[in-house]
Amino acid sequence: MARAYGGISPEQRKAQRRAKLLRAGLQLFTSTGFAATRISELCTEAGVSTRNFYEEFPSKEELLRELHDLINATAFNEVRTALAQLETADLAARITTLLDVFVRSVTADPRAPRLNYVEAVGVNAEIEQQHVRWVNTWAEFIESEALRAAAAGVAPQRSYRLTAIALVGAITGLLREWQAHQPPLAVDEIAAEICDLMLAAITRP
Repeated sequence: MARAYGGISPEQRKAQRRAKLLRAGLQLFTSTGFAATRISELCTEAGVSTRNFYEEFPSKEELLRELHDLINATAFNEVRTALAQLETADLAARITTLLDVFVRSVTADPRAPRLNYVEAVGVNAEIEQQHVRWVNTWAEFIESEALRAAAAGVAPQRSYRLTAIALVGAITGLLREWQAHQPPLAVDEIAAEICDLMLAAITRP
């Protein structure tokens, strides 16, 4: 059995190294850029050895993939939790809550939208497949809220699949604009724009 040093077990040290590399990836991929970042620079930023890097990730692409997945999973879990606690069936209240929680989650760290919607685009097939999975996950979630509204009689009875996919694309575009805009756009302005767009799309005849 591996011994603990300084009261820290080998498993804890491994988790700490991985967390440091994730933080370093988020910093360098969104400042230097993913393509220009070298593994040696990631190790220097994280304060770990190259051997430590390869013990955690087979490549910098895999580090990027994990960051992309983590950003989406964090936002999705926060949105799902918030809506599960919301007892009202009112469409406007649910959509406003959904988008407020989502936008605040992905903009809490301004580097997250850049990594998610700029640096992670077109890197390799695995990340593109993951991107498609997340687009489908978010679209299905939006579709379920639209169908809930339709069942309550506040939205038309129709298929919302294409509407949901279009909304995911629109949200992605607005967040990409937010992270690139100088001076920075207000987060509330982005959230309000997305909310108005989603409500209009779901309630249109």
